[in-house]
Amino acid sequence: MSEKNNGPVRFAVVGVGQISQQAFIPGLSRIDDAELAALVTSSAEKAEELGQEFGVATYSYEEYPALLSSGDIDAVYVATPVFRHREFAEPALKAGLHVLLEKPMEVSVEDCQAIIDAANTSGATLMVAYRLHQEPGTVDMIEKVRDQKVIGNPRYFSSVFSQDITEENHRGHSGYWGGPIPDMGTYPLNEVRNLFDAEPIAVHAVGVRTPGREFNFDDTVAVTLRFPEDRVAQFTISYASESAERFTIAGTEGEITAEPCFGFGEGVGISYTLTKDGNSESFAHDPVEQFGGQTQYFVDCIRNGEQPEPSGEEGLLDTRVHEAVLRSLETGETVTLEPYERERRPTSAQVRRVSPADEPEDDELVDQVPQNG
Repeated sequence: MSEKNNGPVRFAVVGVGQISQQAFIPGLSRIDDAELAALVTSSAEKAEELGQEFGVATYSYEEYPALLSSGDIDAVYVATPVFRHREFAEPALKAGLHVLLEKPMEVSVEDCQAIIDAANTSGATLMVAYRLHQEPGTVDMIEKVRDQKVIGNPRYFSSVFSQDITEENHRGHSGYWGGPIPDMGTYPLNEVRNLFDAEPIAVHAVGVRTPGREFNFDDTVAVTLRFPEDRVAQFTISYASESAERFTIAGTEGEITAEPCFGFGEGVGISYTLTKDGNSESFAHDPVEQFGGQTQYFVDCIRNGEQPEPSGEEGLLDTRVHEAVLRSLETGETVTLEPYERERRPTSAQVRRVSPADEPEDDELVDQVPQNG
């Protein structure tokens, strides 16, 4: 952290859309040693209304370099559309400012690596915002499968995750990288990578477009992943159906089914059922402030000089699969990936239990088309 500031970590929020207004900023308010210091937005309405509401300075995107050199912030939270992540993360890291970067990390492995290189060069802390890596129920499942082997040898994973996204929201017209696989597919992909404690070696995808919808991408996509040791994972993601979220992981000695498993909110607690030998046991975790928890962990890493577990490497590994899904959709072929082993995985040491914050309703958002209409 900047030697000029011994107080709370001062955050600038870059991209003041729904996720920032409805989740990150309320979650930040639950953290004692962090505070909102600036907003960066292309919307004059957001700058005026939210700047006054929170009592912070506002900057346009064009004024971003001036903010980075101002000495008024210690960290940035980047929540722009994914194809603009590098544009804002890389210069912040080069300026020695810490970066909490929304997932997916970027639109190519090359862009992800450039962001990682900037952090390595400056020594600033980079973390990709995998909020579930600090959520107690999710990490509990990962450790049960990985360390305790409660389901034996994991063999397959199956998941669905869908929402009915309004086409007027920016997600509806930003192409593949604003569509369902990078946006929502990141959740089951990241979940199975950590449950299997392995990286996929082959990717195949099939996409369709729902009649009557005007998205400029495949709005429903089914993905099959092959992992080492002949393990397989499948998930279906949709922007054009009733909301659904669940997954099952089955092993040689049992299975875990989770629902809800990917969402967040004041009343959302991750729950799952473990079935072995014909007997089922349910585990329910109280709701926590997921965005506040991830921010607290990020701040703790900054203060302790530690590298966060959901690092740039974690973001890059998801992005390389998203790239492969796109190639498979374009060619109809299975795409192979080079074998890769990641040394770090989520552990209970990084769980943070922060009480849920009050979230603005959709109709309270400033200059924003809500994603669910």
